Amino acid sequence: MTSLTTTILSHKQRVCALYKEAARNLQSMYPERHRFRYHVVLLRDRFDQNAHITDVREAKKILVEGEKELWEKHYPSRIRFGESPGGAAFNRTKYIPDWVLDTWHPYEKAAFPEYFARREIRKKEYLERWENKYGQKAAEEV
Repeated sequence: MTSLTTTILSHKQRVCALYKEAARNLQSMYPERHRFRYHVVLLRDRFDQNAHITDVREAKKILVEGEKELWEKHYPSRIRFGESPGGAAFNRTKYIPDWVLDTWHPYEKAAFPEYFARREIRKKEYLERWENKYGQKAAEEV
């Protein structure tokens, strides 16, 4: 569960979040798919046993106990997806600036003639818009 609460969650949302977090915890514990699925089925059975409870106080008590149990039994080395924060590939996408295309050799540009023709038109339009907005003098000062 997250440490910063930004919205008020309903009981149903908290139960669903607890189930998902518990399932992810089991996935960290049991990387083999068949063992993980077995333990998730047992987890689901535990949740289904308490699905019929209508008393709000008792349901809240069971939910708090479940969250406490998850906290006490959490796996120390949690699974992280590669592109997610904390993952091995998070923020590894490099930004390639537009000017790099200007350094291409004409033979390389010849492979994409329509693209580079349109690109030259757009570059001229951009320069015209810039001169209209800031004026010719500002371009000479820089």
